[in-house]
Amino acid sequence: MSYQVDENGFYGPYGGAYVPEVLYPNVEELRLNYQVILDDQDFQKELSRLLSLYAGRATPLYPSGFLSEKYGANIFLKREDLCHSGSHKINNTLGQVLVAKRLGKRRIVAETGAGSHGVATAMACALLKLPCVVYMGEVDMVRQAPNVERMKLLGAEVIPAKSGSKTLKDATNEAFRDWINNPDDTFYVIGSVVGPHPYPDMVAKLQSVISKELLDQVPSLTGKNFPDYVIACVGGGSNAAGSFYHFLDHPEVKLIAAEAAGKGLDSGFSAAANLLGKEGILHGSKTKFMQTPEGQVLEAHSVSAGLDYPGIGPLHAYLHDCERVKFLPVTDEEALDAGIMLSKNEGIIPAIESAHALAALEQIHFKLTDVVVICLSGRGDKDLETYINYTAAKN
Repeated sequence: MSYQVDENGFYGPYGGAYVPEVLYPNVEELRLNYQVILDDQDFQKELSRLLSLYAGRATPLYPSGFLSEKYGANIFLKREDLCHSGSHKINNTLGQVLVAKRLGKRRIVAETGAGSHGVATAMACALLKLPCVVYMGEVDMVRQAPNVERMKLLGAEVIPAKSGSKTLKDATNEAFRDWINNPDDTFYVIGSVVGPHPYPDMVAKLQSVISKELLDQVPSLTGKNFPDYVIACVGGGSNAAGSFYHFLDHPEVKLIAAEAAGKGLDSGFSAAANLLGKEGILHGSKTKFMQTPEGQVLEAHSVSAGLDYPGIGPLHAYLHDCERVKFLPVTDEEALDAGIMLSKNEGIIPAIESAHALAALEQIHFKLTDVVVICLSGRGDKDLETYINYTAAKN
């Protein structure tokens, strides 16, 4: 069984490119050129240089004594929170902006939820000298205010999305509208493994640097060739795609994805798109997303702005259906408790997105010899107000 995209841009029944006619030339241009660009030695040399000297890779694989003792296994944190920008997002934005320059594009647009992708895009654009416009839901701009200011300081124009739930879905809609209105000179830097082909494949390959590093780090630290478990949070799914990528063809590695269950799977306030979603077309690809009985997009809810998305990338929809990845629901409260636990016991404040992956540990029974890798996808500076308010409410 292949877990790679096929020649038509599909993972099993999911994927493809469903875009307005005006965007077809852009998507087709990217489809015809992205793999050639990614395979080019000069491109890889420049990307590797920036990932090392600018983004700070390789990120450490940190052995968590506290988590290991608590859960009875050898638990390691892949410290993507230590990347420049504070999350894994910089791996993707550096690559995509370099691709955009190769294609002769003169302007970048992006969407963002938690602000991490927006900040990383703004950083890449400042470094590589391209103007940047970031769309962000009005609700997210309030709860992620520090990241809004970071983007502005980096020279990006931040435009609020005021429609719908005023969150990530709506920011994505606005970014697509901008691209439709400016097809000739604009490149859309998509922040996750979503959107029309070839974006899901391109983003997964750019983020696969995470699992590539693990191929060296796990043996050197544990003596095992592969981890027994790799765990990551999933919204659209880019950090999970990158963490899983080099282990997909190794069935001995159990892959776990933590989805945002919000206030509970049956509460009507959730973002667990794979567990609750149905097949349909969303943001340019055939995938799963939460829908009303009439087939309209259902508003998602998560305490985490980065997971507050009603759909999921087509790769993850396929990995769920063929049971290569096990998806576990994690509620807002469980994630916040896990994030506070790590902060107090390891001195590491995780992004609330990453805290969902930590909370998934409660649902798994490990052996003492198991090697478990958790992708700590981002740091929690941006979420301090949410943590503070939650702690105050509990007390």
